[in-house]
Amino acid sequence: MASKSSARLAALTVAAVCSVTSTVVLTSPAHADSVRVHDIQGSTRQSPYAGRQVTDVAGIVTGVRGYGSRGFWIQDPRPDADPATSEGVFVFTNSVPKVAVGDAVTVSGTVTEYVPGGTSSGNQSLTEITRPTFTVVSSGNAVPAATTVSARSVPRAYAPEGDEEAGGSVGGLTLRPARYALDLYESLEGMNVRVADARVVGASDPYTELWVTVKPWENANRRGGTVYGSYDAQNTGRLQIQSLGKPADFPDANVGDTLAGTTAGPLDYNQYGGYTLVASQLGSLESGGLERESTRAQSSRELAVATYNVENLDPSDDTFAAHAEAIVHHLKSPDIVSLEEIQDDNGATDDGTVTAGATVGKLIDAIAAAGGPRYEWRGIDPVDKADGGEPGGNIRQAFLFNPERVSFTDRGAGDATTPTGVTKVRGRAALTHSPGRVDPANPAWANSRKPLAGEFVFRGRTVVVVANHFNSKGGDQGLTSQYQPPSRGSETQRHLQAAAVNTFVKEVLAVQKNADVIALGDINDFEFSRTTRILEDGGALWSAVKSLPRGERYSYVYQGNSQVLDQILVSPSVRWAGRLSYDSVHVNAEFHDQVSDHDPQVLRFRP
Repeated sequence: MASKSSARLAALTVAAVCSVTSTVVLTSPAHADSVRVHDIQGSTRQSPYAGRQVTDVAGIVTGVRGYGSRGFWIQDPRPDADPATSEGVFVFTNSVPKVAVGDAVTVSGTVTEYVPGGTSSGNQSLTEITRPTFTVVSSGNAVPAATTVSARSVPRAYAPEGDEEAGGSVGGLTLRPARYALDLYESLEGMNVRVADARVVGASDPYTELWVTVKPWENANRRGGTVYGSYDAQNTGRLQIQSLGKPADFPDANVGDTLAGTTAGPLDYNQYGGYTLVASQLGSLESGGLERESTRAQSSRELAVATYNVENLDPSDDTFAAHAEAIVHHLKSPDIVSLEEIQDDNGATDDGTVTAGATVGKLIDAIAAAGGPRYEWRGIDPVDKADGGEPGGNIRQAFLFNPERVSFTDRGAGDATTPTGVTKVRGRAALTHSPGRVDPANPAWANSRKPLAGEFVFRGRTVVVVANHFNSKGGDQGLTSQYQPPSRGSETQRHLQAAAVNTFVKEVLAVQKNADVIALGDINDFEFSRTTRILEDGGALWSAVKSLPRGERYSYVYQGNSQVLDQILVSPSVRWAGRLSYDSVHVNAEFHDQVSDHDPQVLRFRP
């Protein structure tokens, strides 16, 4: 987590610098009498005054930010009649400003459209006044009343289609705040807003952020979250909450909790979640009583197979006992566990180490200490720095298996660059290398994890398991992007990866039509995605998460959306074996004290 915190701090620093360097200085200032805040904001996402100097813009200070992108918000207490024009704006000072909430000020400076994360991110721009000079006219003034954001005020439609002539951007479109949720939020950019009795749909994170919804019924699940089930049905009621107060005062909230009463402050826009209420007033936390789930134990005749992303696990971590607790007591010690994000034996230290025996061995010991079985394991060390992930970490998949319940078929163990193939042994499909990697030289796996395949035997029946960790969604445009619909460029590589795994499974089934094959892991894509459809192509596989009710289909919570990233896909013989049981075991993603950002998945069936 420390590396993520450092990266986030660095990003904030870069954002502050970018705000300065992106300022465009032109010549003539706009006349003071003619320019109000709503004039600067205009009726589109881009200010008609962008790049121009303005003088003596009047407003009341509604919030002061002394960290990250330093500055203050002002709001005009005399609004115009146009609902599309915001009455608030952020004044970027690059240092702690000497103003206080309630000060009446006049501000002169340059109007800038700053894009958090840079223009390549696709994010919308934030209208700011930069390189400011300001005068405090009076103090102790009443702050303009906060505008209520509620289920009634937020439209059902999420965003307009982007302008084709502008490359799909919505930046120049006239805002229709009564029609689109993103237009409403943009029309309130920089203004003092409030939510009341808001339910938490994204747990507090280490950066003092959480997510709430003003529409608690919107695609709700039984645990209080908001399920993301379609590209065409965005959850419009979600809003990120940050705090202008001390980080120590930020609540430790889980999904299903409530920020009771009023949460109010300026509405900002940032690269980490889009529209964000930066709260000067936080509601009181009321617990929803969320508890970690436990699945049932498999019967003597059932094979239990699980996938669990343990989030960059290495020997220096203090999470081994917690992961062991999850595997033993919440997953009920599955017979086979595919682990993703196992790092090498010295973690992020970049010294050429690729072995992971210490990492996996420490987890095995912790599981045994927690009362679980003494697992054995198999894996293949990657080529140094070839599989992506945290630099120096050499993440990979690994199999744990309970030797009292299953056996592993070791056959011509492969290495990082040798592909496993499929052959026939006594009339059944068998791997040429077990463990082995699937098509590791395929360009689809460039700078990404290569699938790990292995043969297991349970009650005399061979089961081929393929552990996966597809490339991440990093670099995709966010849901609040200025481009609508947003581009998901990372999908291209996942589609190629899915095709490679599907081809391999078809090779197994071509040798043995009724072979039991399981492909599982962190697929980094949704059950309704094209990636999943490619994995399933030709009926070779079927994503078993779809056996769950729609409200139960999630393994990850991102920006308040409960969504599927981790999947277990099965061949026809497994799907139709009878009494197939699937469980997404919610032990991490919904909790502020998570030890991984993923929930493990468990499949039980009778081979």
